[in-house]
Amino acid sequence: MTDWNAYRANMQKNVKELAQLTPNTLKGLQTLETPLPELKHLDAKTRELIALAVAVTTRCDGCIAVHSAAARKTGASKEEIAEALGVAVALNAGAALVYSSRVMEAFDSTES
Repeated sequence: MTDWNAYRANMQKNVKELAQLTPNTLKGLQTLETPLPELKHLDAKTRELIALAVAVTTRCDGCIAVHSAAARKTGASKEEIAEALGVAVALNAGAALVYSSRVMEAFDSTES
């Protein structure tokens, strides 16, 4: 099992070093992550639940570490997280089915 607190601390240390070497990279990410004033329809907890579902679909341990802690701070329950993750699992399976149909189409259109 992963020690997520240690993982998150180590990742933050490494990101800090990377940010010193390439500050614009971190600034760009922070711009994307900063809630804009016009983002007023979803609360922080809902955004964190979405972030966790996306973290699963993109297989990002760093995102899981950061957004699990953030979800806890927003008051997300284990049940809410499980429900959001269920959506991620369903979409991954659905996406696999859709992309499987693309493989079949590509195969059928390929010349020997």
